[in-house]
Amino acid sequence: MAYKFKKKYFIGITAAIIILAANFFFFFDFANLKATTRWFFPAIIIAINVGWMQFWIDFMAELKRQKRVEEKFLDFVRNLESSVKSGIPIPQAMLQASTKDYSELNPHIQKLANQITVGIPIHKALNTFAEDTTNPTVKRAVAIIIEAEASGGDIEKVLESVTTSVEAVKKLKEEQKSEAYSQIVQGYIIYFVFIGIMLLLQIKLFPKLVEMGSSMGGAGMDIGIGLGGGAKGIVDLDQIFFALIMVQGFFAGIMIGTFSEGTMKQGLIHSLTLMTVAALIITTAKGGI
Repeated sequence: MAYKFKKKYFIGITAAIIILAANFFFFFDFANLKATTRWFFPAIIIAINVGWMQFWIDFMAELKRQKRVEEKFLDFVRNLESSVKSGIPIPQAMLQASTKDYSELNPHIQKLANQITVGIPIHKALNTFAEDTTNPTVKRAVAIIIEAEASGGDIEKVLESVTTSVEAVKKLKEEQKSEAYSQIVQGYIIYFVFIGIMLLLQIKLFPKLVEMGSSMGGAGMDIGIGLGGGAKGIVDLDQIFFALIMVQGFFAGIMIGTFSEGTMKQGLIHSLTLMTVAALIITTAKGGI
C-alpha cells in the first residue's frame, strides 16, 4: 500500500506543536531543567499521538478498504466467469461486468473498461488495473489471468480456479484471525499485568528497599538501588524498567500482529498501541519516566 502526505496532516501536527509548547511553557522549569507537575510527561505522549493520529486513522481506513477491494474483486471475477461460460470473449465479458456495482473497486474497473474500449491491449489494461488497486491478492490473480489469456489456455477454467483461490485465501485469513483472537486478548492482558507488576515494584517495593539501604548505609550495607536518579554508583531502576516495558511492548505487538494477521506491518500497529498505552499509564501513575 502506498501513502502520500496530505495537507490535512498539518492540522494534527500543528495541534501537537501547540500542546507541546503550552506544556513546556506552563509545566516546565527551565531554570532547574525539570518538570513542575506530574502531568508534564503524559502531556508529551498525548501531543505525540495527536500529531500522528490522522496518519493512523488513514492507515486503518486503507486496511479496511483493501479488505473490501478483495471482496468486490471476487464478485468481479465471478461475473467474468459466468459471462465467459456463456460464450462471451474475455474483453466483452469485462465490459459487461463493468456495468455492475463493485463499491471501492468501481473506479478501477471503469478505468479498465475504458482502456479496453479505446483499444489498449487487455494484458496492459489488466496490469494497470492490478497496480492501481495496490492489493497483493488482486495482483496475483490478475497475473494468472494475463498468463492464461496470453498462452491461449482455457480461460473459463482459469477464472474458476482464480475464484476458488481467492475464496480460499479469504477463508484462511478469516479462520486465522478468528483462531488468533484469544491469543491477542491474552497477549494484551499479559502485557498489562506485566506493567502492573512493574509499577507495583517501583512504587511500593523498591522505595522501601531504598529506605532500608539508606538506613543500613551507615553500617556499610548500602544495597545500591535508586529510583529516579541518585548518587554515583546507584542503579536507576526507573529508566531500566521503563525501557524494559517498551521493549516488551514492541516485541509483544510484533508477535500479536504476526499471529493474527500474518504480517509484520500489522504487528507494528499493535506494538505502537501497546507502547503508547504503557507509556501513558506509567507517566500518569508515577508522574514521570
